[in-house]
Amino acid sequence: MQNDANVVPLNKPATEPSQNSFAGRIPAGLVAVRDKVAVQLRHAMQALFDNADDTLFEMADRAANNAEQSAYFEAMRDLRLKRKGIERGFLQKVFENFANLNQYEIGRAPVLDTVSYENLTLVQNDELEESVALDAMVAKVMSRDGVALTHLTTRINTLVSKKVEDKSNPLGPRQLCEAFLDACRGLGVEIKVKLIILKLFEKYVLADAEHLYAEANQTLIALGVLPELKSVPLRRPPQRTVASSQGAAPASAAAAETGEQVAGQYMDADSQAAFSALRDLLSEVRGSAAPARPMPADAVPISSNDLMRLLSHLQSHLPAQSIDEIDVRQHLDHLLTRVSSKSGRSRVVGQVDEDVINLVSMLFEFILDDRTLPDSLKALIGRMQIPMLKVAVLDKNFFSRGSHPARRLLNEIASAALGWAEQSDGQRDHLYQKIEQVVMRLLNDFVDDPAIFSELLDEFISFTGDERRRSDLLEQRTRDAEEGRARAELARQDVEGVLNERLLGRTLPEVVVRLLQEAWSQVLLLTCLKHGTHSSEWEAALATMDGLIWSVEPHEDPDSRLRLLEMVPQLLKSLREGLASAAFDPFSTGEFFSRLEGLHVQAFQRYKQVEESPLLDLEDDLPLLDDPLDAPAAVAPAAAQPAMVAVVEEIVLASPEPTSALEPEEAFADDDESLRKVDDLRVGSWVEIQEDEEHKLRCKLAAVIRPSGRYIFVNRTGMKVLEKTRMSLAVEFRRNAVRLLDDALLFDRALESVIGNLRRLKNA
Repeated sequence: MQNDANVVPLNKPATEPSQNSFAGRIPAGLVAVRDKVAVQLRHAMQALFDNADDTLFEMADRAANNAEQSAYFEAMRDLRLKRKGIERGFLQKVFENFANLNQYEIGRAPVLDTVSYENLTLVQNDELEESVALDAMVAKVMSRDGVALTHLTTRINTLVSKKVEDKSNPLGPRQLCEAFLDACRGLGVEIKVKLIILKLFEKYVLADAEHLYAEANQTLIALGVLPELKSVPLRRPPQRTVASSQGAAPASAAAAETGEQVAGQYMDADSQAAFSALRDLLSEVRGSAAPARPMPADAVPISSNDLMRLLSHLQSHLPAQSIDEIDVRQHLDHLLTRVSSKSGRSRVVGQVDEDVINLVSMLFEFILDDRTLPDSLKALIGRMQIPMLKVAVLDKNFFSRGSHPARRLLNEIASAALGWAEQSDGQRDHLYQKIEQVVMRLLNDFVDDPAIFSELLDEFISFTGDERRRSDLLEQRTRDAEEGRARAELARQDVEGVLNERLLGRTLPEVVVRLLQEAWSQVLLLTCLKHGTHSSEWEAALATMDGLIWSVEPHEDPDSRLRLLEMVPQLLKSLREGLASAAFDPFSTGEFFSRLEGLHVQAFQRYKQVEESPLLDLEDDLPLLDDPLDAPAAVAPAAAQPAMVAVVEEIVLASPEPTSALEPEEAFADDDESLRKVDDLRVGSWVEIQEDEEHKLRCKLAAVIRPSGRYIFVNRTGMKVLEKTRMSLAVEFRRNAVRLLDDALLFDRALESVIGNLRRLKNA
């Protein structure tokens, strides 16, 4: 067999990876990047642990109680002992991630995120908090250093055969966070302490990601890997001083002629090519997709700077209108007419800027027609059109770079609005108020510095992160409650089964039937939930029930009396202990046992009468004696017979849950389209359900309870708002009352739609 450089000898211990242990697996350029950033990561990890003691000691000093203080001190000790192992494990994981860049993994079947009876536990709260914290850390790095990371990912893709994305980049924030978490698995600390350690990782490792990516990019540029790929500056260079009115026309014309070259200076090759392709598509369908405006012979194009000033004027002077009444192009033409009349020359928008205006207009036309966005929020998002147009004029990367802060801000707002429900008049929830605050900040403060989009993006991500954390925790509790409800329902069915098996068709004392149905059923239910139906505790509870039933039934054989004498003390003890464990009402328990004691006394009297019956038969043949001892026997009244009950109907235990109205169930073929749509629903999918002619409900599928076939839906806050069976949900699909909400990125969907429309018009 051909020797493979990837084979590791079994007789060589792999205790600590060397710097070159994976060198044969990746290109030399990536080896250089890996080794250089490894030094930086090692120094950052050392700074993390050097400061961890001080941070944890300060937290311990502010602890509210002794237990919390002890947890911090224990974490300090644990970190000191395992520091070297964590550092080594973290760097080894980073090295492995680099090594995997040229290796393909065998795909695994996706795990369905549903609830089953055998495994009804989902993500625990600790893991949920850890996941939310990780997402927030990744989002901050992507917002701050997303461009540099994207450039690094692009360069890596030219060196390896495996497709690499930002999220799978070995130096990406998610990969670094997961490598650190994996190295910390051995820490025996509470989630509160783990979140503090994650914050330290963010402060001392991720905060320096900008230099990490710059170092990696420069290393690859020095090796000749895409040296033409330049970083996009956050700010435009200072604007040129506006010329006097006499010289404004030539200056504006010159600026318009070179507008495309000026814009291209701040775009990398890919972005420039993407914007040019969009313009080419637009030029080929101009007149149908975009208006072809006649240009007078003496028309002078205005510069982009002048266009920005006109747009800023519109931005600050347009009243708060409904989205249908805002026509940016119309208002802009009106301003140009006023400018033309003052200057005596016809002033128009240059062709490059004209194309930008048309593209942004098409994008917002799609956005404002999108049924995924609630109408009330469309009005707010519609007012972002002018700020978005201004940033597109400033930075043409807006159309090609997915990590552009303005695009991301729009996408984040749309994503947060996905589950937003219309409020009653006069009511505005926190999300609406936050979006309104973002829009007003843009309208009031954005002039020509796009950095405001990054600032607002960070604030909005922080806000939605807090909201998502609260909603995720509430959603988890909702799922836990539904899982518990499902288990209780199945346990109730098991208890009903054993009760009907033993009681149905029998005639027993009324007190015994009541005791078993009202009291002992609770003991069985609790035992089933805690231990299951295959446990010794369940068998013992059934044996107690069987013993009680036997003890009150008539028996004629002499051995039964001895058995009853032996079993009654233990039987009563088991009954008392069981009812006490189920916290059954003590007063009712005393009443049951008082009447049960009477039944057992009567049973013993019956046995005594059976034993004395031969003597009574003999006395019938003798003359009556005037013996006073015989008098009580002669005049003793017959013991009162217990009330008997014939169990002829199946026992149905009362449910603590309110009985829901029966939903209409229809017959569907196995291959019915509506059933297929129900089965295609995945946990986490957002839907809109038309409840009646006026009301729509937006909700998310939170869980599928398989044993009962129930679909649980929650609102944006994680609270349960709807429960449907599989068949009733299929009925809703059949009458077109359910609509899936597209949770893909809004701007990307809009851009894809615009490009698709332009191509169709071109080929028409």
